[in-house]
Amino acid sequence: MKKSLYSLMLMDEVVNEVDRLAFRRGTNRSSLINQILAEYLSMATPEKRIGNIFRHIESAMNRDSVIVPFIDENAGTMLLKSSLEYKYRPTIKYEVELYKIPRGAIGELTVIFRTQSDSLINGVNSFLRLWMNLEEHYLGKYFPEQPTDYKAGDGKFIRAIHLRTDRDYSDESVGEAISAYIRNFDELIKGYLAGTYKAAEVERRYVDALNRGIGIL
Repeated sequence: MKKSLYSLMLMDEVVNEVDRLAFRRGTNRSSLINQILAEYLSMATPEKRIGNIFRHIESAMNRDSVIVPFIDENAGTMLLKSSLEYKYRPTIKYEVELYKIPRGAIGELTVIFRTQSDSLINGVNSFLRLWMNLEEHYLGKYFPEQPTDYKAGDGKFIRAIHLRTDRDYSDESVGEAISAYIRNFDELIKGYLAGTYKAAEVERRYVDALNRGIGIL
């Protein structure tokens, strides 16, 4: 949505209270006033849409408690944490960023690994290569004009989040789609690193998830 500069005459006391509330919410005066007016007029702002999607992700993740969500709506990001079943149980962090103005992708997913174990690093890198190969092979038919962007290295895996153009998405369906993708990724990387799933089994489960509509982002 386009934004323009406007002049308003407001009471100093009102502005002071707005500034206090904006500070507590981690935002600024203009954004808060814009949000208050939009809510009063029953208008959907990008910030409200992002908040709704995050709340749907939170609700979906809380159903099984394997992945723990943390919301920071004002930053446009959401953090989720999961633990690997590997010796000292290192943490995987999933950071979901949604753009206020989509630019092809609606946002990006960053997966963060922190470990000093060479064997675990090698295992993670092996899984990521397998995962990217699977997505590049199987997702092309869903996004023929928009190949998925990836960045991997330094303990991070960054992937663009796309939505299919042949269907309409509600905030709830976007949240469910992102949640399902993260849960599927989390399950398969844990199984692969634990030795429960070999590459062929990861592929079989990945394709099965796609056939059920999971992971198409």
